[in-house]
Amino acid sequence: MWQRNEYPRPQFMRDDWLSLNGEWEFAFDDADEGLAKGYDTGRVSLPLRINVPFTYQYPASGVGETAVHERVWYRRTFSAKGGRHALLSFNGADYKADVWLNGKHVLCHEGGYTPFSADVTKYLKRGENVLVVRCYDPADPVLPRGKQSWTGDRFGCWYIPNTGLWQSVWIDWVGEDAIRSHTLFADYDGCAVSGQIDTAGIADEAEIAVTLKGEPVKTVRFSLDGKRTRYSFVLKEINSVDADYSWSPERPVLFGAEFRLFAGGKLVDRAKARFGFRKLTVDGDRIVLNNRPLYQRLILDQGYWPESGITPPSAEAVKKDILLAMQMGFNGARKHQKIEDPYFYYYAEELGFLTWCEMPSAYEFCAEEQERLLSEWQAIVRGASVFTSVITYLPLNESWGVRNIASDTQQQDFARAVYFATKAIDPTRPVSTNDGWECLDATDLIGIHDYARDSALFAQKYCAENYDGLYPQGRRLMAEGCSYLGQPVLLTEFGGIALSAEAKDGNWGYNEGATDEETFYARYENLMQGIYAHPGFRGFCYTQLTDVQQEVNGLLYPDRTPKFDCAVIKRLTEGGRR
Repeated sequence: MWQRNEYPRPQFMRDDWLSLNGEWEFAFDDADEGLAKGYDTGRVSLPLRINVPFTYQYPASGVGETAVHERVWYRRTFSAKGGRHALLSFNGADYKADVWLNGKHVLCHEGGYTPFSADVTKYLKRGENVLVVRCYDPADPVLPRGKQSWTGDRFGCWYIPNTGLWQSVWIDWVGEDAIRSHTLFADYDGCAVSGQIDTAGIADEAEIAVTLKGEPVKTVRFSLDGKRTRYSFVLKEINSVDADYSWSPERPVLFGAEFRLFAGGKLVDRAKARFGFRKLTVDGDRIVLNNRPLYQRLILDQGYWPESGITPPSAEAVKKDILLAMQMGFNGARKHQKIEDPYFYYYAEELGFLTWCEMPSAYEFCAEEQERLLSEWQAIVRGASVFTSVITYLPLNESWGVRNIASDTQQQDFARAVYFATKAIDPTRPVSTNDGWECLDATDLIGIHDYARDSALFAQKYCAENYDGLYPQGRRLMAEGCSYLGQPVLLTEFGGIALSAEAKDGNWGYNEGATDEETFYARYENLMQGIYAHPGFRGFCYTQLTDVQQEVNGLLYPDRTPKFDCAVIKRLTEGGRR
């Protein structure tokens, strides 16, 4: 049986907690009769069993039914301790979740890719408690879905969806107040740390203790300004924060930061986080990390597993994916159409692996889509801002959900609004507003998608003087009324080479026809040599890390077995030859 028993939020880790993963009672509610049947009261047992946090569509759940059921219910019991406050937290529930504790409605959350929590202390009873969750996941393209099919079947590059609780559920035991959310930004040049902590407003002081390799660096204590308090402090520059102590793929140095909260001098909450000192800027047509040019060798990673869909079967599973990508010469990943399990970003920052944070797309432009996408994206950016490994935000992909952005000024204005909303929340990372084509003037990067079979024309085709009139994949590179302004250019999707033996019976790749391993190496080498020969590219993203269901253009099989010699792939990925 698959289990997720590790602490679910490693970037803000508390010591006193209770996992609510594991077996829950479960029910489908296709007729929307759950409330009438009294499921919300907690007094009615549900007929099925499911293994949380895995969704019913995949084997790890113990259910494994792929039919569409838009409404599902969960129920379980747990024992509560006295004398402590309880923060009930969910890392992800797709799409709308209502939660009852002991028959009382305690929260409602919308957004399939964002975590949420609530103080449920007043609803708890000493001894046994009953927790009930209802999830509503309509097959509606107006909702941010990413690669989850909304038709009831797999099609194209869209896959079997995940409905309901797809990430961990747990309770943190805290004092009379707790840090509800936080931000933490590290200023590389100024050797400073700043951010904001949000509380319930009961605590009156906070403390942040910074360490390096377990040794104290600085502890700062400050008074709180009510529910929201901004903070800032400078670390002493005594060769402690220079090139040797900055975070980079080559040297992923991380500082510890323990947050402590006090009410009337009493410690009421503490949690451990960490951060790296690193700086990302766009300097002309270059991306600069820690004041040095950065070349990105990214892999497109969709994060699907055959046994569990978008839910990693374990924390170690995401670490394995990162290590395999690094073994093949990649220094980062574009997490495609998915916000990943927190352990992915945790291990990425620990291993020095660059990550792009991409919004899962919706697919029907209207007022409702705009509201839902922008709201969820803003929450995603706030959460991603604490991950040192995240170096780029990507809110729109290939004009999905804004299909007429090439000429529709309303859709262009929406994309600009998303860009500026992103920068307002986190100005420290570049944004690729609409990656692939039909790019706007409001973007920090230009990402090009081109699944050409060979690279013969890359250097001639992709030069700055051609960008305003260029049509990669038959789509305009720049949207109407927008011009290339000298931003860094990356080839952010290419390759997709599939072996001929696999591309059959409904399976496919973007570039089929590699008849054997040697043919694949030759085509992969050709593409990589063409990219490295192009003086204007500042990086690339190869499609893709693994096969995903019907899409078989991965470097790994779905079970993460390498298809090819990783050492050869590494040599070619880094610009060498066989």
